Amino acid sequence: MIAKELISEVVPPVKTSDTGMQALHWMEFFRISHLPIVNEKELLGLISDIDIYDLNSPEEPIGNHSLSNSSPFVFEHQHIFEVAQKVAEHKLTIIPVLNEKKEYIGLITLQELLQGLAKVTNIEKHGAIIVLEMNIRDYSLVEISQIVESEDAKILSLYISTTDDSTKIDVTLKINQDDISRIIASFNRYNYIIKNTFMNTSDLDEFYQNRLDSFFRFLNT
Repeated sequence: MIAKELISEVVPPVKTSDTGMQALHWMEFFRISHLPIVNEKELLGLISDIDIYDLNSPEEPIGNHSLSNSSPFVFEHQHIFEVAQKVAEHKLTIIPVLNEKKEYIGLITLQELLQGLAKVTNIEKHGAIIVLEMNIRDYSLVEISQIVESEDAKILSLYISTTDDSTKIDVTLKINQDDISRIIASFNRYNYIIKNTFMNTSDLDEFYQNRLDSFFRFLNT
């Protein structure tokens, strides 16, 4: 999934002739904290609700003020993971999208991004989750896949996260089966440390909500 497939069809950019109050209205309506400032197809930068409050004159056009706007953006061909990285890096609620000519073609909201991530990580598909803990040097995708597939199962998605101990990692596996008892037994035979498992609906819902909450907390720090 790439950036142009995530573009919002409803959230507009603001122009330099728009007032701070108009921008705040759109932010409140769409529940976002940033908007791109666009002159025809040229991206001039981003403005945040904090920027507008700092102006002390929200009734005036945005273009009347000298704003120190950052201009993070992604190109339309960039992968969703690159989009997520940029959003997290700049702690944004939207990210502008440009074409190869560096012309503004739209924006991606945090909601569209999260929905896209849910699709590419197969959150919407049924299955259980296993979290393995291991030393970085012991990680082998080939061996992990072989263990899962030896029990007639498939890995739907996999991601790695670091722990407080920099020499260790957590490997989170989404499996295409609800009953993973045989897979757990296989990992135990190979002396893997199983940090956690999530098999029933309520546990999975809590797992996904915790991951989303962590992502939102990171963006708001």
